[in-house]
Amino acid sequence: MYAADADSVRDRYREVLAHFGSGVVVITSARPDGSPVGMTVGSFTSISMEPPLVGFFAGNTSTTLPSVVSNGAFCANVLAEDQHLLARTFARSGADKFAGVDWTRSANGSPRLAGAHAWIECTIDDHRPIGDHDLVVGRVDALGVPTASEPLIFHRSVFHGLRAHR
Repeated sequence: MYAADADSVRDRYREVLAHFGSGVVVITSARPDGSPVGMTVGSFTSISMEPPLVGFFAGNTSTTLPSVVSNGAFCANVLAEDQHLLARTFARSGADKFAGVDWTRSANGSPRLAGAHAWIECTIDDHRPIGDHDLVVGRVDALGVPTASEPLIFHRSVFHGLRAHR
């Protein structure tokens, strides 16, 4: 076990959790005027099969999260391995993240990103603060895997493709 002051624990926490590889998801939604919003999240998970629920965590200082929550719906776009630049674009704050990005409006009004490995349209079922993040739980309304691609993986602060070991 590693014990130290709070700053050391935070640093070690980040270092250790960077060793946990995860898929990369861009959460998209729409503002009241219909304009698109989106953000990259690294903490996305399935929660339940019955009812079908997924969830993601966003930092509680996110400027995108309030629009997602007020809209009441979102689309989780699971990025394909060649979409690392999209992951970086949607991780930034303050820029027009949709400039030059190909997308279509999903049934719930949220952007569905072209070329995504998979997509999941959801209605927000629950939202609550937890620590320095907010948990958003979505009830799955529609989903699909439109391309024969591999997912983008984030591991040790670097984007990777996925290779099967046989």
